[in-house]
Amino acid sequence: MNKEISATHAAKLRDTDPKVTFLDVREDSELAICRIEGALHIPMGEIPERADSLPKDETMVVFCHHGMRSANVQQYLEAKGFKKVLNLAGGIHSWSLEVDPGTPRY
Repeated sequence: MNKEISATHAAKLRDTDPKVTFLDVREDSELAICRIEGALHIPMGEIPERADSLPKDETMVVFCHHGMRSANVQQYLEAKGFKKVLNLAGGIHSWSLEVDPGTPRY
């Protein structure tokens, strides 16, 4: 089941929960264009080998460019026993529109 969070709600969550992890699953070339400050970057293709390094019982907001790859990662992590994984609806594009207009769009 895909659990989504809007960019606005994700920003509020980040401000109120110091343990929330933002997980950027975009490629290195996309990260060079823009980023969400403080986000952990693990490209989607590396998630299976690096999932054990992620916080299993803490809230995690996964994002990509528009939210499709991160939805797949969210479902994968949930299937691996992660309890609090949310997909950022609309990805970093929505973050730029709703939260931080200074974040470049591509």
